[in-house]
Amino acid sequence: MKKVILNVFILLMAVTGLSAQDKTATEIIKEMDQRTKGTSSQGEMKMTIVRPTWKREMRMKTWAKGDDLSLVLVTSPARDKGIAYLKRFKEMWNWQPSIDRNVKMPPSMMMQSWMGSDFKNDDLVKQSSIVNDYTHKLIGSETVEGRDCYKIELIPTEEAAVVWGKVISWVDKKDYLQLKTEFYDEDEYLVNTMLGKKITEFDGRLLPAIMEIIPADEEGHKTIIEQLTIKFNTKMDDKFFSVQNMKRIR
Repeated sequence: MKKVILNVFILLMAVTGLSAQDKTATEIIKEMDQRTKGTSSQGEMKMTIVRPTWKREMRMKTWAKGDDLSLVLVTSPARDKGIAYLKRFKEMWNWQPSIDRNVKMPPSMMMQSWMGSDFKNDDLVKQSSIVNDYTHKLIGSETVEGRDCYKIELIPTEEAAVVWGKVISWVDKKDYLQLKTEFYDEDEYLVNTMLGKKITEFDGRLLPAIMEIIPADEEGHKTIIEQLTIKFNTKMDDKFFSVQNMKRIR
């Protein structure tokens, strides 16, 4: 009887350990995505564009609700203040206060540089969903920033309107932090590498406070985004994310 009880105990331990460790790649990406965004978020960040002979800083406010609604407002420098970018479901808009005009952005513009940085329009307004627009495959484990990470390959689905041919992401096994991501074009050439640094607690969540993106073929170029503040799961009406509100938001 003791032997039977012992065998049952060992079996239960094995099953428990297996279920805790064997998350699928999609479950890992979902967990990472949810911890990063919550159901909604509101924050401020600083972007620094670095070039071999110059450096430029910008500040902005951000609002997001799920995958379908997001708004970015530039607050400095003075010459760019008031420029706004809106994503509302499948539509993208840009407000330019200098010409008092809203411009609807076609999908062809998603791969263009955002405000002269190394980020694309798609990166800043999150046109694509890493959960819904890609398939996910666990391809290994590696250490990044001293943390043990899942290495996951993301391939776009056939119907997804995304700009990348492949994405490889390194996600921390303990806190599901996105610590490194490589972006490839349709020919599988590396275009950009994004690094997550300076792990900081924001509104009760651990996140990389700094995201640094480095182009593969442009030496001395990089863009750094530093999260200054962020609050999660704040109440927001869908009407906040409107073309009309882009002109009024401050």
